[in-house]
Amino acid sequence: MTILAGDIGGTKTVLALFEISDGRPRRIREATFRSGEYASLEAIIGEFLRDEPARSVETACFGVAGPVHAGTVRTTNLPWQLDEQTLAKASGARRVKLINDLQAAAYGMLFLAPEEFEVLHPGAGQPRVGSAAVIAPGTGLGEAILYRDAGRYHPIGSEGGHADFAPRTEQEIDLLRYLQVKLGPHVSYERVLSGDGIRNIYSFLRDTSGTTEPAWLQQRLAQGDPNAAITQIGLAGEHPWCVATLDLFSSILGAEAGNLALRCLAVGGIVVGGGIAPKMLPALRKGTFVRAFTDKGRFSDWMKAVPVRVALNPQAPLLGAAHFLIDHVIGGSAGT
Repeated sequence: MTILAGDIGGTKTVLALFEISDGRPRRIREATFRSGEYASLEAIIGEFLRDEPARSVETACFGVAGPVHAGTVRTTNLPWQLDEQTLAKASGARRVKLINDLQAAAYGMLFLAPEEFEVLHPGAGQPRVGSAAVIAPGTGLGEAILYRDAGRYHPIGSEGGHADFAPRTEQEIDLLRYLQVKLGPHVSYERVLSGDGIRNIYSFLRDTSGTTEPAWLQQRLAQGDPNAAITQIGLAGEHPWCVATLDLFSSILGAEAGNLALRCLAVGGIVVGGGIAPKMLPALRKGTFVRAFTDKGRFSDWMKAVPVRVALNPQAPLLGAAHFLIDHVIGGSAGT
């Protein structure tokens, strides 16, 4: 049986064909597309399958950045409306399943090797002994839960990244007020913990510093992706604003990861996914993340027992979509 799996994000779309061997997916072919260059996911699927005339796609599963309801979803960071039946026609599959992208990412974490994680906080918990959760800053901010019941994991997607940003310090209160002027009264965690969130934090620190941005720094940020440039300059210690941006980002990320752990009693641990965390590991290791993660008042001791890891394999959502299709749609046993 040949299946099609996809990780559909605001920046890029990754599609892959798999064959099912001994109940597990074996990758045949994969391709990455820049999402914004296409009018629809159907157009991407058509291009991807154009050279596969002899191959029949039996079923397909796509992890999509957006809330899925009744087999449809309007993507959060793209002007796409997706529908399972329309996608089935485009792919030739008998059945298509749409799931939230973090639902796919969370499920994919179950199938990564131990060396594909970086431990930020060992805690005292043991992975796979209880429910866990994933927080993933990237183009947006995703959050998902891995609910464990009778030895079987059930990935639960959410749109927690769009919940209200809750500042904890005077500086974060000032950041909230700054962003309310810039973005409007509702400021979500995604506005702070994402690629654009890095730029928002940097702009706040720059605009409230009382000093002028150096010409060399302005030029660096104007070349290519400013979010990536801020991260690189901060990690190299080349300018204090960029260093402070990564420190504040790490602290807020740690606090919200801790909030997520409390909300779902994630004794099995928290995994930080997405594309940003692996690129700023030195900043996350400095201690601001863990301090904010465990600083939960009367529950601080409980938080210290919750392990935290960073997923280093960016293909967890793609793998999760393939495994979810096999385990929960076609039939089989989930990772235990």
